[in-house]
Amino acid sequence: MNLASYLDLYELLKDDSSSREERRAFGIENASPKEKPETQLLKWTKLRRIKLKRPLLSETLQGYLYGITLTLSILAFVFGVFSGIALLSYSGHEPVNVIYFMAMVILLPLFTMTLTLFSMFRANRTHSMLIHISPAFWMEKIFSLFPHKVKSKLEGPLSELKISPLILNWLVIKRAQLMALIFSVGLFVALLSMVSTRDIAFAWSTTLNVSPEYFHHILESIAFAWKDFFPWAVPSLELVSQSHYYRLGENLNEEMIKNASLLGEWWKFLLFSTLFYAIILRFLMLLLSSVGLKKAIQRSFLTLDGSQKLLNDMNEPIITTSAKEIESDFSSKDIEYTQIVRKFDASYDVVLGWAMGKEKLTPLNDSMHVLSPHLFEVGGGNTLLEDNEIINKCHGEVLLYVKAWEPPTMDFVDFLEMLLKKTDKVIVAPVGTSGKAYFAKQSEVNVWARKLIMLNSEKIWLKV
Repeated sequence: MNLASYLDLYELLKDDSSSREERRAFGIENASPKEKPETQLLKWTKLRRIKLKRPLLSETLQGYLYGITLTLSILAFVFGVFSGIALLSYSGHEPVNVIYFMAMVILLPLFTMTLTLFSMFRANRTHSMLIHISPAFWMEKIFSLFPHKVKSKLEGPLSELKISPLILNWLVIKRAQLMALIFSVGLFVALLSMVSTRDIAFAWSTTLNVSPEYFHHILESIAFAWKDFFPWAVPSLELVSQSHYYRLGENLNEEMIKNASLLGEWWKFLLFSTLFYAIILRFLMLLLSSVGLKKAIQRSFLTLDGSQKLLNDMNEPIITTSAKEIESDFSSKDIEYTQIVRKFDASYDVVLGWAMGKEKLTPLNDSMHVLSPHLFEVGGGNTLLEDNEIINKCHGEVLLYVKAWEPPTMDFVDFLEMLLKKTDKVIVAPVGTSGKAYFAKQSEVNVWARKLIMLNSEKIWLKV
């Protein structure tokens, strides 16, 4: 379930021409996920997606979003690399202050991820300041840069997304996490490149009154995730003490110069800090935002115009009505037909539909409360060979639906005579349209009764 399926469903509901019988037939065949209506809608979308005009709105929109995301990803990576190079730039006169790099790979990710978590909790609110100050709010502005033709194509889905801001907010929250992750990867690459190609002397310096012992304690707390597995990636108290730098002049402390080789060991801590706080945690946030986007789309499936009516058509039986009192089958002018059935049995060995496909037989059976393991279409566009194959599969008691308003033809009579040779009993059931609750007019039933009398078979029964 993704943005493409959401937009496809929007298009289908906008121009759907499916009949009530088709929807009900689909609902019966996919009754297992009835407790999850969004799953039914997704299956319906996949089934009828082929009917949409090309190019799809979902393909057009996602194509442009992909292009925008790719462009921003490249820019974020390049910006991350150059930011890392700038932070690690070593002139040879002063050591690189690890505080700056730590702020970029630890404090900034933690701060932005905290804001993102609050944004996730308030993503379903249109007027949320956390959403508006995040890249999520400004992502919509990108649509205004599209060419006029593209904007006209996207007008429908965009208006729907504005009605349901939940999807748009989660979509851009996810993309913001992706941008931040790629930026952090750029920092990581810059750190590896600079450390492997240059001899950098690291130190720490701050205006705050922080002792080496206290700063070492802070570093151990920061390194809680890896210090037990990689203790060599945590600066020792000796390293922290030796790398404490005071900006008292242009010359370095003689003690620092003597221990210059030790100062380079900071890169291990910086590497693991970048990997854990800026990359791993950010990747987890990306996964969390992906789950949130999926759930937002899932919820929004049910809010699209027409989705509830579609679900009702799928899951609610087509109701038929009948009189409480049994009326006489025919008037005095009707031809008497003694082998009649007033009520359907609960099940039949085979159910056939004369010029009725399975998509019509399934809701028809559901409406009549009839069960059968075998449903077949006969007549209509079938060839004689296809009808003969179906007849050979028939046995026992067979229910044969016919369209009441269409008088029986010689093809039907020939088929019925061949069917009688393979079965014990055939119930011919004239039915009307679904719009009339499958009710057949008395005059229509009379026409079928006259034809069945002419066949003079004890196996043929008429449903009235």
